[in-house]
Parts: sequence; structure tokens; C-alpha cells
Amino acid sequence: MNKGLYNILKANFLISNDAVKNWRFIVFCTLLAIVMIASSHSAERKVHEIARLNNEVRELRSEFVDRRSALMRIKMESTIINKLSGTGIQPSETPPYKIKVNLKE
Repeated sequence: MNKGLYNILKANFLISNDAVKNWRFIVFCTLLAIVMIASSHSAERKVHEIARLNNEVRELRSEFVDRRSALMRIKMESTIINKLSGTGIQPSETPPYKIKVNLKE
């Protein structure tokens, strides 16, 4: 056991006669590790992008609700009457009525 550990520490497996297969395996493992690290970084980048987009969607949704409620307040009849009171325009006392047209063929 002592001799085997000593050979590993001296890296005899990299300089021996059959070291080519060991080098191939080491290069393969290194390339595999690089691919795994790149894939991990790519996935992490996508997670951050999704989180950023979700925050943006929440902000836009709240802005939409605020604008919609402001529009509803502006469209109310009482708001329109208050804004037009200075111009002399007043709401009609008689309700509108529907005109029906009969088409004869």
C-alpha cells in the first residue's frame, strides 16, 4: 500500500509505458468537467433571467391595475360632471331613447 501511494504521488501512472490510455481518460474527464461547468452556468443564467422576467411581469401587472382603476375613476359620470361644470355643459334630464329602423325589402 505504501508503494502504491508513493507511485501515485510521483505520478508514475502518467509517465509509464501505457500512460497514453491514462492521458486519454484524464483528457476525457477534463472535457466532461468543462462541459458540466458550462452547462451549470448556462442553467444558472436562465434561472436568473426567469426571475428577472417574473419580477418585471409583477411590476407591469400592478401598473396595469393602477392605470385601470384610474381610468374607471375618470370615466365615472360624477367625475365628468365635475370637470364640465365650469363650461356650462350639464347632463340631460331626459334619458336617451332607442331609434328602431324597419327595413322593407
